[in-house]
Amino acid sequence: MSKKASQFQKKVMSLGYRGKEIFKPLNTGWIDEHTACIREWIANIFFYTKNGTTIMIDAGYNYDGLAEKMRWLDIDPSSVQHILITHQDTDHVGAIERDSDGLFRHAALYLSEVENRYMTGEVRRKVVFGTYKLPMVETDNKKVLLKDGEVFQIGDIRVEAILVPGHTWGHMVYLIDDAYLFTGDTIWFGPDGGYSFINSLAEDNELAKQSLAKLENLLRERDLTPKIITGHTGWSQDLDFSFAHRDQVCNSLRRQTPHDPSAPYDGYDESDDTEEGARNNPLVSVNDVEKLEVWNSLREMMPSWDELHRKYGN
Repeated sequence: MSKKASQFQKKVMSLGYRGKEIFKPLNTGWIDEHTACIREWIANIFFYTKNGTTIMIDAGYNYDGLAEKMRWLDIDPSSVQHILITHQDTDHVGAIERDSDGLFRHAALYLSEVENRYMTGEVRRKVVFGTYKLPMVETDNKKVLLKDGEVFQIGDIRVEAILVPGHTWGHMVYLIDDAYLFTGDTIWFGPDGGYSFINSLAEDNELAKQSLAKLENLLRERDLTPKIITGHTGWSQDLDFSFAHRDQVCNSLRRQTPHDPSAPYDGYDESDDTEEGARNNPLVSVNDVEKLEVWNSLREMMPSWDELHRKYGN
C-alpha cells in the first residue's frame, strides 16, 4: 500500500483495536537459526535463511523503519531476491509498492494465481464485513503465480504453496522444508489456542474455517509438526493448540475472551521493539510466553549478586 495509506491505516486501526487484545505481534528478533522476524506495528514479516539463500515471507506495511530493523538482524536487503506473499492485504505487500523505499525492486514475488486477481483489478478486496474497498497494490516486481499444492525450490529451500481461501479468495500458506509453516492471516492465536482469523476482515468466514480444517488434516495425515508462524500473533509448534478452535472466528467487535494478559493494549505502540532486544532476546513460542513471564517476575524479585555479597560476604 502507499505510504499515505499505511499511515492512515495505522491511525484508524490503532484507535479501533486498542484494548481488544487482537493484535499480538512478535518483536523484531530471531525465532531460531533459520528464521528472523521484523515487527512493523501490528504486523510481522519473516526471513528464512538456509545455505546462503534468504527468502522473505510477506512484505509488511509501506514502513519507513524496515531498513533499520533489517540492520538490527544483519540482513542485507540486496540479498533478498525472492518474496513469498501469503495475500495482498495492505499490511503484507507495502514494501513492494511503487512508492516504497525500493529495498526489494529486483525481488520476484510469489503468490497464488487467484490472489493475483486483486493486484490486476479483476477483483477488489473488501474488508469491514465487505463494506470497505482497500486501495489497489501497485508494483513493478516480477510475479510468479502459483497453484494450490505447487512445490518448488529456491536454492536449497523447498517450498510448498497451499491455498487456504477465506480471509482473501487466494490466500496461501507456505510450508518450508516441512519444518516451518508461514500462515499469514489464516490463524489467530488466543491464549487458549488457534482460531480462524478476524471476522471483520474475511471475504468468507465459513470458507476460512473450512480452510483451517483442510490445513490441519494435511499436517496430521503427513505426520508433520512444523513451527506454525502467524502474521500477527506469534508462533507455536503444538498442533492441538494451533487448531484448538478451528471452527470459531476471532471476534473483532469486542475484547477477547478469555483474557490474554500478555497482549499489548495498543499493538501499534512499538516502544518495546529495540535493537538490543532483537539481538539478545530469542522469540519464544506463544506456549512459552507465560513461562517466560513467570521467570522474569521471579528474576526481578531475586536479590542481585552485589546485594547478596553486601549482606553475606566477608
